[in-house]
Amino acid sequence: MPSPIGCPDFQQTLRDPSRRSFLRMGAIGAAGLALPQLLRADEKKGNPNREKSVILLWMRGGPSHIDMWDPKPDAPAEFRGEFGTIPTAVKGITLTDMLPLSAKCMSKWSIVRSLHHDDAGHSTGDQICFTGYGPGPTPDENIHPSLGSVVSKQLGHRNTKLPSYVMIPRSVPGAGSAYLGPTHKPFETQADPANTGPFKLPNFAPAQGVTAEKLTDRKALLADFDTLRRDLDTSGQMSAADRHQQRAWDILTSNAARDAFDLDREPTKLRERYGLMPSYDPKASNRCGCPNWAQRMLLARRLVEAGVRLVTVDLRWWDTHVKGFESLREGFLPRWDKAYSALIEDLDDRGLLESTLVLAWGEFGRTPKVNNDAGRDHYPNVFSAAVAGGPVKGGRVVGESDSKGAFPKATPKTPQDMLATVYHHLGVNTETQYLNSTGRPVSVLPSGKPIEELK
Repeated sequence: MPSPIGCPDFQQTLRDPSRRSFLRMGAIGAAGLALPQLLRADEKKGNPNREKSVILLWMRGGPSHIDMWDPKPDAPAEFRGEFGTIPTAVKGITLTDMLPLSAKCMSKWSIVRSLHHDDAGHSTGDQICFTGYGPGPTPDENIHPSLGSVVSKQLGHRNTKLPSYVMIPRSVPGAGSAYLGPTHKPFETQADPANTGPFKLPNFAPAQGVTAEKLTDRKALLADFDTLRRDLDTSGQMSAADRHQQRAWDILTSNAARDAFDLDREPTKLRERYGLMPSYDPKASNRCGCPNWAQRMLLARRLVEAGVRLVTVDLRWWDTHVKGFESLREGFLPRWDKAYSALIEDLDDRGLLESTLVLAWGEFGRTPKVNNDAGRDHYPNVFSAAVAGGPVKGGRVVGESDSKGAFPKATPKTPQDMLATVYHHLGVNTETQYLNSTGRPVSVLPSGKPIEELK
């Protein structure tokens, strides 16, 4: 398996620049096909404007449970690894010594240490953790809808000026809508808010006449949004569209949407608290195969605060087969510790933690025994997840792995249990059935119960 260092996914932060013509050239054709349908469905169902949200921190590649949330200090060296342990603010709970900030705020979040399934493939594991179902013939493609797509279908929008399901920055395997259709695909930011400069969203592209030079000027860009709205009204396109199409236009051109995605509104001090860094440089000496995730997490907080129901944040690439401890020590764990603790404390300070469930996990953990390349390999037999907010009480540990972190020892839990917990928080009925591509009714989840021990 390849090392995470230099992962090509992170050497591109924007798709083809032609997407900048999205709003003027294809809003009705591209986004409008989905948004009006969803808005009609919301109106027909009469869904209440529920206030609960979810932030899914997707740690693709498989974070090492032993080197993060479930250390084994008494195991032989080839199992316990290179890191020590530290006590947390909650008596009896220890973490790896690479997570001091997370340890300080342990009273605000909890750990599930006994998750398990039986698939060691990245994309196949993705499908299990995003949908609760096994993969299809092409693991990168959903045959069952993801968590976010189900939430979009069943609950609709919290704020009709914003998408209900957002992916930062781009969709990942497992996150698709399958037979629920394109209406319930995630809204992808495309742009990556990992840089220190202004964050511009290609999906909210400006009107005709905005040049590449103007795109470097944030003030000029915002002014052109105002011109776009006036031009649309003058041309009659808005009045000609039906009211659902008009609401779709409203989402794409509204101040609410534009402001929610505007990271420049955040104080520099807070952005620094999460963690700032220049653009990702795969040649840098201190690297871990990923860009800085911190600003992605901050954007997620902005979105749920503005009214997005579910935000998935791509925090890949935890596939630490080679020089794993080096990658964790020099990049992954310090960045994670800083950004995760900042997110939890920021949500709490704003009174949002009670309504926002934050789930951090990957598709599996890592092997208990260190390999010959100073890393760990894929391991679904037991792994951990960090959970905070919503109904979850902080400072709890659910389940236990054995002395080497190899198998669940007590209170085993499945990905379906974790998904059921998220669905329960939001008010999704997991027994609801939707027709799949063959016309067969399929339940939201095949199994699983909310993890009551977290409450």
